[in-house]
Amino acid sequence: MSTSGPSTYRLRVEGHLDDHWSGLLGNLAITRHGDGTSTLTGPVADQAHLHAVLASLRDIGATILSLGLAEPTSDGARDADTR
Repeated sequence: MSTSGPSTYRLRVEGHLDDHWSGLLGNLAITRHGDGTSTLTGPVADQAHLHAVLASLRDIGATILSLGLAEPTSDGARDADTR
């Protein structure tokens, strides 16, 4: 078990999600893209939290296109999908 804290995930979904869904989805940041998709990015505390986010996406009818840990950048931030 890792004690390093929450992992940062990036979920890409079909469609543009409005900002009001952020609270339901664990306060993940929502970025909308010109190709008609949205990316949700942010820390996920554990598997139970990730499951809750995924169940919430299912409940609102969002189609998940990709899910992965965000890759660390040179400044320590995370910003790329792993598929």
